[in-house]
Amino acid sequence: MTFSLGPIPMKTPFILAPMAGCTDLPFRLLCTEHGAGLCYSEMIDCHGLVSQQQDCLELLRTNVAEQPVAMQLYGSDPGMMGEAAAILAEHPIACIDINMGCPMEKIIRKGAGAALMKNPLLAEKIITSVCNNSTKPVTVKIRSGWNQHTITAPEIAKIAEGAGAQAIAIHARTWTDGFTGPIDHGVIRQTMESVSIPVIANGDITSHEQGLALLKKIGCAGVMIGRAALGAPWIFSGAVNQHPSMAYRIKALLRHLELAEAHLAPEPSLSKIRNHAWKYFRGTTNGAAIRKQIDATTTYPELKAFIHNLAERMFRQ
Repeated sequence: MTFSLGPIPMKTPFILAPMAGCTDLPFRLLCTEHGAGLCYSEMIDCHGLVSQQQDCLELLRTNVAEQPVAMQLYGSDPGMMGEAAAILAEHPIACIDINMGCPMEKIIRKGAGAALMKNPLLAEKIITSVCNNSTKPVTVKIRSGWNQHTITAPEIAKIAEGAGAQAIAIHARTWTDGFTGPIDHGVIRQTMESVSIPVIANGDITSHEQGLALLKKIGCAGVMIGRAALGAPWIFSGAVNQHPSMAYRIKALLRHLELAEAHLAPEPSLSKIRNHAWKYFRGTTNGAAIRKQIDATTTYPELKAFIHNLAERMFRQ
């Protein structure tokens, strides 16, 4: 059960969704090691990329081990999005994604992200500009629409295909839904019927089994997993218990720390790593207590020492 992204064959239909502050190179590498077929970067501001701002340039970090990787752009200026796409296309990446689903207020105020779901004419200009300036395949990540009275996903998907996009990922909730409520399988089906390019379903997939069930139920090309993968990269693997032992969780976290130290110089951000670390213990007996101890650490070395001590105690048992 695989599909192709333009000329790039996907080995598996399970994909890591783009998440601001989360899907950096170390986490993408970890998810790739656990079986993700494609990983998306954090969203990159087209203006920041064109002006070569350091924080945007840091988001471009990649390496051979994580391929294929998709880098995601956001913005509401077609010309600037095209310029940014041309810059991105020079990097060793598999494809460029256009963010048309982010619900954050600061993004919406700029007319970008999910705001584009209520502006099909601007959306078409942006997608056309990115496709015309990219030598890499272009994908578009959308929502169902702006609200329940403005369900535009099928229309936007058709526009995207006509402008040259190679795939659509749909988070089947509207902007007003945010991240609550069930995803709308009907809208995913309507979107699939409106285009001939692959459609990837996103939202409410909390286990590998649920992903397989959704693939079977609606026949989408792939499933994209976001928040449920945080602290649980094993979600991409059908060979791993979806409720692993404490020892397995700690081993995965230690690998995360190893990758973070290798790729985030001079050392990983304490707040970012803490945000990842406590999630490895969600749903466990001592999860709440471990989170409090993680949150109490004040430096990265202190956090690392706590995790290693936890591992030593666990592996001695």
